[in-house]
Amino acid sequence: MARSTARPVVRLRSAAGTGVTYVTRKNRLNDPDRLVLRKYDPVAGEHVPFREER
Repeated sequence: MARSTARPVVRLRSAAGTGVTYVTRKNRLNDPDRLVLRKYDPVAGEHVPFREER
């Protein structure tokens, strides 16, 4: 079964500027804007916002 284009793979880059990234999927229909999640940055040692990069 092919993957849907409604749920693309996106990369989340740390807003702290450490270069850490997460890879996840998002639903374009529910979240058409850039995704922002608060996740753990092991380089910074704390939870920081991660923003979707395109």
